[in-house]
Amino acid sequence: MKILILSSLAIAATFAYPADPPSFNGKWQVHTSISGNESDQDCTFTQKDDVLSGNCTSDRGTFQISGTVNGSKVTWSYKSEYNGTPLTVKYEGAVDSTSKIKGNVNVPEFGAAGDFTATQAK
Repeated sequence: MKILILSSLAIAATFAYPADPPSFNGKWQVHTSISGNESDQDCTFTQKDDVLSGNCTSDRGTFQISGTVNGSKVTWSYKSEYNGTPLTVKYEGAVDSTSKIKGNVNVPEFGAAGDFTATQAK
């Protein structure tokens, strides 16, 4: 009987404390598909509490990002331009494993949207 009670308490303790939220710190490889256009970027994220900062580099240059973290969900954006027109690229996703983020990306100024996958660099 004591073993059953102790086992039950051990199982209950396991569920009493949620797993630590994922950390977004480090280097990420981001693959984006917007309106049929594919692109890749290397991003470096720094997470401090619920604030995300860092930069993303692609063949279009390097851009400073700003964003937020809420549990396993993350958002970030950066300013850029296309043919002289300023634009904002906004990412919204969630961790679907310990090293992958999947979500949506949009560029409001052009009404363009798509999806992205980010994999943490090893």
